[in-house]
Amino acid sequence: MMALPMSITDWSQVSPSKHPGETGFALWKTQTFGDIRVRMVEYSPGYTADHWCSKGHVILCLTGMLDIVLGDGKQLGLKPGQSYHVGDGDPPHRSSTATGAKLFIVD
Repeated sequence: MMALPMSITDWSQVSPSKHPGETGFALWKTQTFGDIRVRMVEYSPGYTADHWCSKGHVILCLTGMLDIVLGDGKQLGLKPGQSYHVGDGDPPHRSSTATGAKLFIVD
């Protein structure tokens, strides 16, 4: 990680942007620090991503449940207090949630 000045983010003061999914929507609160994007993301109940993602992430589930499908068909679940990490490229992955979820994402 490159040298960055110390800072604190008050997420309650960051305006969200709305991103429609194939179903449902995601609200992103985003901060960028050099090449690092940090997001607080809330998925609505019934959300399904409208794309397969090949970007690397570190994701921490704060609330709700997240379902992840990998390009090879493998299915994973993420619950509060669990995180996952995946690098750029393989495997492509796609997220959905029946109940909604709140995530902290670094990519």
